[in-house]
Amino acid sequence: MTKEAVTVHPVNQLIRKRWSARSFSEKQISQKDLNTLFEAAGWAASAGNEQPWEYIYAKKDTPGFDLLVSCLLPGNQPWAKHASILVVSIARQYFAGNGKSNMAAFHDTGMANAHLFLQATEMGLIAHAMGGFDRDQLTNALQIKVNEAIACVIALGYLGDPEQLEEPFKSRELAPRVRKPITEFIKQI
Repeated sequence: MTKEAVTVHPVNQLIRKRWSARSFSEKQISQKDLNTLFEAAGWAASAGNEQPWEYIYAKKDTPGFDLLVSCLLPGNQPWAKHASILVVSIARQYFAGNGKSNMAAFHDTGMANAHLFLQATEMGLIAHAMGGFDRDQLTNALQIKVNEAIACVIALGYLGDPEQLEEPFKSRELAPRVRKPITEFIKQI
């Protein structure tokens, strides 16, 4: 099952194919493929080549994976626990060279995540970002430094059968994709 976006204007095929599925198969992602995803993230634009992103990941059936699942909110745990890999995306909020605040840290980390997501789509993988996690619990569990902040948690894996999902996730998985028309979020001055 794929849920390719139906767009009004022509959009790159990778963008149309990228979606945040919740059903994951049992197939695991190889280390080689995971390294390719992180390599793609590393080539995102960043302020002065700061590259303010860091990733911490855990593979399924490891204590680290169980720890990450335990930090997710109840709305994400039932489906995310079936992912092959969980990744914590972290933004370093200060420039490494001078210690000054990097106001673009979250933007640049988001760009790195987008690169990772598009690479995943190209490789036939699903990448689903989550903001639903206990920030304090995860920050403490991973000993995130004071100059860093968690941007999101990402579930990675191969697409599974939506029938394996419980409600309300199954209905969401099967529903058509929709987005606001561009007229609702653009303005010319």
